[in-house]
Amino acid sequence: MAAAGGSLSIVEYFGGEGGYRCGYCKTATGNLSCGMWAHSMTVQDYQDLIDRGWRRSGKYVYKPIMNETCCPQYTIRCQVLHFQPSRSHKKAVKKVLKFLSKGDVSKMAGEEEPMDSHGGDAVASDFMLRSASDVSQPELTPLQVESEEKVETEIQGKEEMDKDVAEEKVESRSLQTHAKEETPESSEPSNSAKNVHASPKPGKGADLSKPPCRKAKDIRRERKLQKLLQNQTRMVEDPLLQVEPQVLLSETSKSKPNQAKCIEDFIFSSLPEDAIHQLEVRLVPVSSEDPQFKSSFSQSAALFAKYQMAIHQDTPSDCDEHQFTRFLCDSPLEAENPTNGPDCGYGSFHQQYWLDGKIIAVGVIDILPYCVSSVYLYYDPDYSFLSLGVYSALREIAFTRHLHEKAPDLSYYYMGFYIHSCPKMRYKGQYRPADLLCPETYVWVPIEQCLPSLEHSKYCRFNQDSNAVDDSRIKELDRVRVLHKRTIMPYSVYKKRRKGPSDEASVQQYASLVGKMCSERMLLFRS
Repeated sequence: MAAAGGSLSIVEYFGGEGGYRCGYCKTATGNLSCGMWAHSMTVQDYQDLIDRGWRRSGKYVYKPIMNETCCPQYTIRCQVLHFQPSRSHKKAVKKVLKFLSKGDVSKMAGEEEPMDSHGGDAVASDFMLRSASDVSQPELTPLQVESEEKVETEIQGKEEMDKDVAEEKVESRSLQTHAKEETPESSEPSNSAKNVHASPKPGKGADLSKPPCRKAKDIRRERKLQKLLQNQTRMVEDPLLQVEPQVLLSETSKSKPNQAKCIEDFIFSSLPEDAIHQLEVRLVPVSSEDPQFKSSFSQSAALFAKYQMAIHQDTPSDCDEHQFTRFLCDSPLEAENPTNGPDCGYGSFHQQYWLDGKIIAVGVIDILPYCVSSVYLYYDPDYSFLSLGVYSALREIAFTRHLHEKAPDLSYYYMGFYIHSCPKMRYKGQYRPADLLCPETYVWVPIEQCLPSLEHSKYCRFNQDSNAVDDSRIKELDRVRVLHKRTIMPYSVYKKRRKGPSDEASVQQYASLVGKMCSERMLLFRS
């Protein structure tokens, strides 16, 4: 996919940066990453970058140093076309619908909002949000200046690397819960040859004087079997009711399974006419020229400050309108509206949740050629009982499925980073089927195959093929595109003109991290 209007990505690479406080394990200097400032970026370039483990915070684009950072952060995506909501997901949606219909504010027992909602990878206080560099404006407009040398660089299309992964529904939680209920908390070996059950202490273990608990589906299955046996007995006694036993058995065994409802069936179920509340979700482009964005800016910024101070204990100066703009409004992505893309186009957006005329939550998202990427979510803490983190994630999944109807390639929902070493950040793995990105070969692996390895080590290579390498690694450093003195040139020309010590090591690191396609397509700014 070529960039619209001939726009180009211009980035300024800073290299490895460490010593920052980790927002997950609270280690003072454990957060290590490589970063660059994106003066501008096409949606295709950013798509390719996040498929190599990069993420953005405002215009700052960073990639964790996976084998060194204290909390390895693995890119995670959900296959929205095969997504089925779990029981907890359905409960969260029903809770919102119940609130809208009847104003019920009851919170379900044992249900808590995730620590950082979804997509909350870049907390403003945890990453260095670099201010605009000292690059002069003429340096950033190279296409208006005649180049001293004409350089032709082929723009190669993105290879189709996404594979359809077989869906494997894992419901271990309910099985473990059931097993736990049936197993006494403590058991001691008996000296008797026979297995004698001792009476449990009060308040501990199962009550052996009562029959064991049974699942509802087991009871239903037993009732069906009893009914079948009764019908067969009646047929034997009354010849007029004779039916082939095999036919009866087949019809009973073929009892129509309950058709699983899709996420849209829950989210968009109609409310009664006398519903107490009205919820509207608006998609607003992040642009100072958009009238909806401008008219709602102050209310949205105030909500951000309220959220940050209540949830992340920020000071007022940490979350004022200036910080809000830098963190969640400034975006390097160039808006694009190709004819074969979604009606809203590609770029950065705010998905605003309006309840009875006021904003109660905002999901910051990027719409890219192959996915909707969740950037951040902030909401009114007064409505935390609605589990807005879960609800908004499900809305964004449904929204991605809607965009897929017009743009068939857009079929994934990126939830940011999955952090297995932080128990409170594992909830993203509940949106399945999901894949994790291998940090060495950059191929997608089903999360079920990754979890056993992550239980033993924070950092893992998910690709089981020991001979596999990064297919998109840079092979010719001289083909890296450089912007130097308002002129676009390959690195081979730039290094001859450069004065001072060689920067080849830095450029080599940059090229290896962004990959072959991006290094030959984006412009690396060098002063």
